[in-house]
Amino acid sequence: MSAHVIADDAEALAVAAALAEEFRAGASARDAERRLPRAEVDRLSASGLLAVTVPAAYGGAEVSRETLAEVFRLLATADASLAQIPQSHFVYVNVLTRQGTDEQRKFFCAELLAGRRLGNAQSEAGTRHVQDIRTRLDLLPDGSYVLNGVKHYATGALYADWIPVLARAGNDDLHVAYVPRDAPGLTVIDDWDGMGQRTTASGTVRLVDVRVPADRVLPHHLTFEGPQLHGAVAQLLHAAIDTGIAGGALAEAAEFVRTKSRPWFESGFETAAEDPLLVQRFGELAVRVRASEALLREAARTVDRAHAGLTDDSAAEASIAVAAAKAHAADTAVEVTSALFEVAGTRSALGSLNLHRHWRDARTHTLHDPVRWKIQHIGRYVLGGIRPPRHGLL
Repeated sequence: MSAHVIADDAEALAVAAALAEEFRAGASARDAERRLPRAEVDRLSASGLLAVTVPAAYGGAEVSRETLAEVFRLLATADASLAQIPQSHFVYVNVLTRQGTDEQRKFFCAELLAGRRLGNAQSEAGTRHVQDIRTRLDLLPDGSYVLNGVKHYATGALYADWIPVLARAGNDDLHVAYVPRDAPGLTVIDDWDGMGQRTTASGTVRLVDVRVPADRVLPHHLTFEGPQLHGAVAQLLHAAIDTGIAGGALAEAAEFVRTKSRPWFESGFETAAEDPLLVQRFGELAVRVRASEALLREAARTVDRAHAGLTDDSAAEASIAVAAAKAHAADTAVEVTSALFEVAGTRSALGSLNLHRHWRDARTHTLHDPVRWKIQHIGRYVLGGIRPPRHGLL
């Protein structure tokens, strides 16, 4: 596999904008038919976008978090599933750059620059809570490891070359094992049946006696022993996806009203777009979207500032800024995608038009982690100066 190597932030944004326009054309049909976007994911790899956070020391563009968030926002305006697929890819690139040895970084950065993709085998179902990880990584006498467990919501795994697996070692510390997609004993099952984000293929990964060399295992528990931006970056990308969904839905609603909606007979206007009540509602929705976009940019800049000078205080500021952006974007995405039908009228509810995909995507993606807990941490920080916890979801 080979891929273009993106040079800088400006090129990353230009490539993302061009791909978003390309992906937009087939987004509705892919969703309606649940046609997995394998060709489109390959385009992402070949474009070089999936390697833009590779450090400059290893040949990458090392773009800012602000640029990365905008890349995800642009992609999500076109296709929320496509934007979600590489989210975990970048999360586990961050784990590599923070916890990997120099040799591990060299190896995997070369893989990334060649266009290879990381998936995710992180969450588990039926446990006490999201951080109750029961997949085991057991040390063997020869120094290698063996993995056993079952993972769910494994977004990106079906499209991946490498699948990072979150597991507990003998002492219960969290580790990440980077496992080839075709490793013996590893099975990816396409059983995702979510009402939204239908083509993410966020299904099941089964691991039965999967052998892993020692040099493919990283000590993820160390990520949380000091100030860190692991959770802030991961959540920033989720906020970018929600913001993009809202922006894409608003744009499609406006186009529908301009070209297809009929005016209400009492308005006295020739077109629906002239109706002052609709004009008012579009203005309100646009303010919501602009606010989410502004909060996203400010959160990304706060993360970038923290990255330049990482302390407990700067990490806390970054997590709180991202939590605010995510909370606002989640509410905005659900409101705008629901209001689409309100402003566009009865015809917009036709299944053949598939405009409901925006709401389904927003409603599904915003369930990723509860906004109410983000609001709690923001409130505690404002009232008592209590820093948010280092658990990776803030």
